[in-house]
Amino acid sequence: MKKFFVLWAGELISTIGSGLTAFGLGVYVYQQTRLASATALVSLLALLPTVLLGPVAGVLADRYDRRYMMILGDSLSALGLFYILFCLIRGNAGLLQICIGVTISSVFASLLEPAYRATITDLVSKEEYSKASGLMQLAGSAKYLISPFLAGFIMKFSGIQLILWIDIGTFFVTVFATLFVAKSLGRKQVTKQAHFLNELREGFGAIVRKRGVFLLVLLSAVVCFFLTFIQTLCTPMILGFSDTATLGICETICAMGMLVSSLVIGMASIKKGYVTILSLSFFLIGLFMMLFGFRENIVLVTIAGFLFFMELPFANTCLDILVRKNIPNALQGRAWGIISLISQMGYVLANAIIGHLTDYVFEPALRTGGIFYDNIGRVIGTGAGRGAALLIITGGLCLCILAPCIYRSKPIRALEETANDTGNECM
Repeated sequence: MKKFFVLWAGELISTIGSGLTAFGLGVYVYQQTRLASATALVSLLALLPTVLLGPVAGVLADRYDRRYMMILGDSLSALGLFYILFCLIRGNAGLLQICIGVTISSVFASLLEPAYRATITDLVSKEEYSKASGLMQLAGSAKYLISPFLAGFIMKFSGIQLILWIDIGTFFVTVFATLFVAKSLGRKQVTKQAHFLNELREGFGAIVRKRGVFLLVLLSAVVCFFLTFIQTLCTPMILGFSDTATLGICETICAMGMLVSSLVIGMASIKKGYVTILSLSFFLIGLFMMLFGFRENIVLVTIAGFLFFMELPFANTCLDILVRKNIPNALQGRAWGIISLISQMGYVLANAIIGHLTDYVFEPALRTGGIFYDNIGRVIGTGAGRGAALLIITGGLCLCILAPCIYRSKPIRALEETANDTGNECM
């Protein structure tokens, strides 16, 4: 676990920097365009290369030294940020230039995720999977817990350029931490490899071999689709009735829910009842999403957001354990790459459509009215950002409906037998 903690600390710092940039660029683009579709486009381009290249990165993570794959991904992704900075300094950083820079950064960042997840399996014992997963969720929460608060005030008093410089600086810390872990573990011996496409097939086969794993991956894509509603549209929704600093404070307080539950999972591992916890978490996540968009009240939004984030680590940890313990260790790199491709297609599809639905369908409909939208408008309001709120509420309702389906799925419940049997794991 000592080597894991070093690697984890490096990724924690990198996540904070990435969160600063994600928040800053989202606010900057929305302030320049006043369009939710522009914000969603930047989010889409930040994600799409990572999703599409995930399977390739997964094969590379199994072929070559996973630690050096992480170093390449972290260091080269800074190139996109340098490009955006260059355009900002020259005064021609429009939506097109930001999209190009974000895409470049995302292409190289795609090398990171499968290698990082597979390296965790290298570093910790089977009994420590749950604790490691909880701590990974804690590091992930920093993107929402620390970054928005800092970025909100930096944007108010300085600007987007300082945020980008800080993010670039965090890459050096991550690279040094990864180098330390790589050196202490020794260099991975590269043996003769199968054909690249064959390795991709092996990774896909590891997922479909157990129907429950494949169903979980497909369900995670559906869940990711609806979670994108709140992740992408919270900025235009809150800026519709508040300012940037308040948005940053609100997001930070909301993310404290993820901090609390991640700490609980990290200290007291989840050892059974994975499917029950998973389905209950998704139901509560949907319920709190609906509450999040219900009113233009920052206190209500913050409370609902806190409870929303508090449930995410429980769902993510149970998903992680159910999948990790049902896939052979030798195939985990390529398997996680394909899992990322399938599950995150939900994010891609949602970001491709929700901005246009907000700007050109729901927002105008709430303002012009009609029997259906008049009744909804009386409840949630009709001002700026309420189209985004309506989509968030819709996504939450769909998750509430989906949760019982997960609980009643026999193939998914069968995975729990393997997850509980630590003596017969796929190794």
